Amino acid sequence: MSEERHSQLALHPVAPGESGELLKRGQVVRRTRIAVLIVLVILAIGAGRTVVSRVLNTRALEAGAAEHNKQYVKTTVARASDAGQTLALPGTLQGFIQSPIYARAGGYVKRWTKDIGARVTKGELLAEIETPEIDQQLSQAIAARQQAAASLELAQSTSVRWEALRKKDAVSQQELDERRSASTQAVANLAAAEANVQRLRQLENFKRILAPTDGVITRRNVDTGDLIDAGAGGGLTRALFVVTQTDPLRLYVNVPQTYAQLVKPGQSVVVTQAELRGQKFQGQVARTAASIDATSRSMQVEVSLPNAAGTLLPGAFVQVALPLVASRGFSIPNNALVIRGDGVKVAVVDAQGRVHMKPIQLGRNYGEKVEVTDGLADGDRLVLNPSDSLAEGDEVSFVAADDDKPKQVVADKGKAADPRKVVP
Repeated sequence: MSEERHSQLALHPVAPGESGELLKRGQVVRRTRIAVLIVLVILAIGAGRTVVSRVLNTRALEAGAAEHNKQYVKTTVARASDAGQTLALPGTLQGFIQSPIYARAGGYVKRWTKDIGARVTKGELLAEIETPEIDQQLSQAIAARQQAAASLELAQSTSVRWEALRKKDAVSQQELDERRSASTQAVANLAAAEANVQRLRQLENFKRILAPTDGVITRRNVDTGDLIDAGAGGGLTRALFVVTQTDPLRLYVNVPQTYAQLVKPGQSVVVTQAELRGQKFQGQVARTAASIDATSRSMQVEVSLPNAAGTLLPGAFVQVALPLVASRGFSIPNNALVIRGDGVKVAVVDAQGRVHMKPIQLGRNYGEKVEVTDGLADGDRLVLNPSDSLAEGDEVSFVAADDDKPKQVVADKGKAADPRKVVP
């Protein structure tokens, strides 16, 4: 390029010694451009990182908010159970036969032969009573009978003589009839005297107090020399002895009206006593009253309980477990109920995780569980301990209760079970 051209472009001509300096300037420009480009790339990368970070943070916040807004509940599955319920009722043991023995004849106790705890057989002597008044009455009755027998003999002989005189027409018919009547009256008087003697002799037999049945003497209320009044005295006179048959035993329980229809004669029952820990005694429902008492609204049930070993004692307080026939209904925990102003409901979770409030009809109360007679279907998933804020249509995440979780298969030789292998 000429100098004229350089002057037109306002460029100074490069002197032969200035070519190296111009080369250095070109390198500086290129380096500057590269540095600027690197800075721009770094800024672009930083801006992109910021944008990506903000997007990720936004998504995390949204996921966290959705997680916090989601309700977690514990559920159980409603199943129709074929197993019956067991009704526990208190009762008091009684002897199968419990006989209070009263004196039939009044007098003084001469001696007694059996004390409490003694086992006796039917007809065995328990005590003797001295009855001087009855003895005197018997002697008087015997004398009166002899007197009546003598009067009868005289009346009969007189009647025979008057019969003979009447044939000779020596006496009137009226007189003969009077003698016949006197003879008949004498027969009746002798019969009455004989009956009185027999009565007093029977009363004499009651001087010996005998055991009416096999059993154990559980009470003795007399001692030698005690004055005994005859008869039970309307409850005012105490029993001399009480004989109790301890095998089998019987007890009475009052079954509430709700369960009365489920108790039948012949059902097996389990009897336990708090003092006899770990021991259970098998009994059987002997009979039921087959009616509801209007005062207590319960039905009396008699249970027969074998006691050959004599472990159980009459008068002991026991618990009777009555197995009841299954009602084929649903039995759900009490903490699944939702009791509000519009009635009793349960919160059911569907397959999409949404809550539906179902009204139900309650049956019997089993304590920790309650029977549902209407409103549930087999397999309904119920919310346990539902909150007051839980409403129709709420979306929830549920966790199965422990009794609804499948059991894991335990591996052999102590190895951990595979959680993917479960048994129903």
